[in-house]
Amino acid sequence: MLPTKSLTKDMLIGVLMGGPGSEREVSLASGNAVLKALQEAGYNAIKVDVTERSPKLPEGLDLAFNLIHGTYGEDGGLQAYLEELGIPYTGTGVESSRVGFDKVLSKEEFIAADVPTPRSQTILTKEGVAAVKFDLPYVVKPPREGSSVGVHVCKTLEEAEAAFADVEQYSEDVLVEQFVAGKELTVAIVGDEVLPIVHIDPSGEFYDISSKYSWLAEPDDPSVTTQYHCPADLDADTIESVQKAAKAAYDAIGTEIYARVDVLLDSLGNPYILEINTIPGMTETSLLPKAAKASGYSFSELCIKIGELSLGLRS
Repeated sequence: MLPTKSLTKDMLIGVLMGGPGSEREVSLASGNAVLKALQEAGYNAIKVDVTERSPKLPEGLDLAFNLIHGTYGEDGGLQAYLEELGIPYTGTGVESSRVGFDKVLSKEEFIAADVPTPRSQTILTKEGVAAVKFDLPYVVKPPREGSSVGVHVCKTLEEAEAAFADVEQYSEDVLVEQFVAGKELTVAIVGDEVLPIVHIDPSGEFYDISSKYSWLAEPDDPSVTTQYHCPADLDADTIESVQKAAKAAYDAIGTEIYARVDVLLDSLGNPYILEINTIPGMTETSLLPKAAKASGYSFSELCIKIGELSLGLRS
């Protein structure tokens, strides 16, 4: 059991949101949702909009609730800065954040720990599709972005070439993964508890950024609809194998406090770990709160639990 320390009403909680990366708008939505939940529960929580690295923070913070997705907030940079300042923070630590954010590094850890994951190859974007060593279809993605930014399912050479060109704006290297057809699942883990599986049924070919955050898409676009099933309608053996694989991935990179693990389940019932999200979304459509609700946690109770686990580890 992980240690906990009570989050008291007189503590000053800075809800860090925004950030300098491509996921800024999503982070602001997550941050404002958590800020509202903590304030309505009677906690002394304040908004901290982070716009740059090494930001000036309010004095007297007892806890930094880190909700900066992606660059700086999720890659270990902010964690290292907060440790220098001696401010306890939510979520996983510097090294596990760095590894978890980098899809290439995390995949190396998955493979070393015998965690099932799709076959992959990392190459320079300038090398182009000619350097890919396996057949279409495959998935092209930047190694260090979240929220499916820059992710493409490629069925033709033309689609692959366009995907490489898109990824080049984010990174000098590209992760190419074997395409696995099947159900998109996600497994949230909080402390020692593996929460119920969420089955994601997107309207499009895969769960892209417009499916995740429909409020970022055109408001009159009827194609942007995603169905969520929690708990997922799976048999007991499959549930066990998916949750076991997700927890193995969580442990493989040394994750602390909480995370969400994305999984593909093929037609034979085999789970494949795609990635781990060490600061998963906390918006009204986010998957961690859905899983927590299925486990009996209200949104505010989830936020408080994350805070108390983090204080137990770091104060």
